Amino acid sequence: MGLIQSRFTGRFTSRMSADAPPSPRTSESSDSEVDERFFVRLDKDIKTIAEFYTNNILKPAPPAKVRRKPDPTLLERVSLYQGDITKVDIDAIVNAANRSLLGGGGVDGAIHAAAGPKLYDECRKLNGCSTGESKITKGYNLPARHVIHTVGPVYSTRDKEEKAEQLASCYKTSLQLAVENAIRHVAFPSISTGIYSYPIVDATRIALDTVRTFIESEGGAKIERVIFVVWSNKDKEVYESLIPEYFPPGEKPQEVEPTAAEQE
Repeated sequence: MGLIQSRFTGRFTSRMSADAPPSPRTSESSDSEVDERFFVRLDKDIKTIAEFYTNNILKPAPPAKVRRKPDPTLLERVSLYQGDITKVDIDAIVNAANRSLLGGGGVDGAIHAAAGPKLYDECRKLNGCSTGESKITKGYNLPARHVIHTVGPVYSTRDKEEKAEQLASCYKTSLQLAVENAIRHVAFPSISTGIYSYPIVDATRIALDTVRTFIESEGGAKIERVIFVVWSNKDKEVYESLIPEYFPPGEKPQEVEPTAAEQE
């Protein structure tokens, strides 16, 4: 029997393999039956890009390619993580949903499967969602407390500018919802790069640029961490190559020693 595996989560969306690793929660499990061994913790498992620079996982981009000014404070607020987004234990994960919000393939199906039927029930009450917009629900059986559902564009070379605006809006409206709901940590999959066929390099540039602009804003200061979650090695390599263009390293400002008069 054929199986369909998500490029982002590794979950099988038609039938789970008998030897596939168990989910942290199943649709039948109750909140008291959670196996937290499979949770991905922000403080233990997810590194910031500041740490990636320190460990030489990220290399500075050539000066001619750098698109934003260095801001070392931002390097502590952005992460790249390769793994299963449904296991990330934070305030909110983002679902690359379809307009019905009722589940589908890929990361969308994996999130609905892991969250359980109550997520579907709540999504039914939301009356769908337009492309480029976002809506929020509880996380139910997921480790994440909330799911932000955003509808990415189906890629087309005929409407590249419009598609780019819609994709940027997915990231912006998701972050706006996070701020409105006092969410401090948000994890994004690579929106629209699966069956919606958005080129991964173009989509990653939009993601990095939009997130950088938002977290630099006054409202965006309330977001403590944005995590870009990828599944494949190819997608990870794209993010690693482009992050230095939008989040270049820089020296932290030196702390000024207080004068003798100020110490008195």
